[in-house]
Amino acid sequence: MTVSDECKLSFNVKKNKKMINNFLIISCTGKNNSLGLKYNSKFFKEKLQNNINSNNLLVSNIISFTNKYKVKLSNKYSIIVNMGPGSYSSIRISLSVAKGIQIVHGSKLYGYKSDQLSELKLENIENLIKNNQLKNKMVNPIYQQED
Repeated sequence: MTVSDECKLSFNVKKNKKMINNFLIISCTGKNNSLGLKYNSKFFKEKLQNNINSNNLLVSNIISFTNKYKVKLSNKYSIIVNMGPGSYSSIRISLSVAKGIQIVHGSKLYGYKSDQLSELKLENIENLIKNNQLKNKMVNPIYQQED
């Protein structure tokens, strides 16, 4: 491979690697449920109640959260969702809601594992993105056995 071929290869890799700029992150595994929203370089997060009705209220919570910051989800927003391990029902509902947002708005959908994100902070999320640790195939959620 010549130097010019290496440069072309490097350029193509960078060109295909798009940065996720604006996103909604859904972390609902049954413990420490929360939402995060990044738009225009600002980051907001909200802790959700962990109770029996919290799963039923996820869509309402997302609508209230985005309205609070005057954000309208669109295909310019990526959806990042925690795939577990955690509660079966919490993960299934959050994945379903994320998939619904993807279908309605044409957003990109990504997932991560709980152990990849110790705390829902912008710096930590951006490290996941920069290090290509997000998965765009959401077929392997990790469930935790409930006692």
